[in-house]
Amino acid sequence: MRIFLIGMMGSGKTTLGRQLAGQLGYTFVDLDEYLVQRQGQSINQIFEQYGQEHFRKLERQALEEVVQKYDKAVISTGGGAPCFFNNIEYINQHGTSFYLDVPVEQLAHRLLAHGLQERPLLTGKSPAELNLYLTETLTHRKQFYERATYTLAGANTAAQSLLRLLNQ
Repeated sequence: MRIFLIGMMGSGKTTLGRQLAGQLGYTFVDLDEYLVQRQGQSINQIFEQYGQEHFRKLERQALEEVVQKYDKAVISTGGGAPCFFNNIEYINQHGTSFYLDVPVEQLAHRLLAHGLQERPLLTGKSPAELNLYLTETLTHRKQFYERATYTLAGANTAAQSLLRLLNQ
């Protein structure tokens, strides 16, 4: 069984994914980390050198590779991954997806606390610009996120909610 965690950057997908994989005895895969290792370049470098469209194609290839490689895995996708190339349908065909629905204010707080430098879509944004960007991006992406098998509101209780669902 594959479990996919989807949602905005800063929603806690990687943190929850590691915890959940450990508790289930599954492999944990952060799709962004997998792509970076596969390409030998950071996401920032890929964006700068080739642009977002090329990155999204590489992201889809990485998604397909991970699905072929792992049966029992918790996979944390990048925030935009479900929104391109029918990826959300692919995700749902190959596992169970969970949308971590976290309010924009909480996302902004987390992202500011951890720095924006590693996130090419956020580099150089002020706190006000970050809030605006997150609001606009979430408005666009929500239509994809809401196609997840399950929605978990508020990341603070997501791990407990997810484990309860899986144990039913």
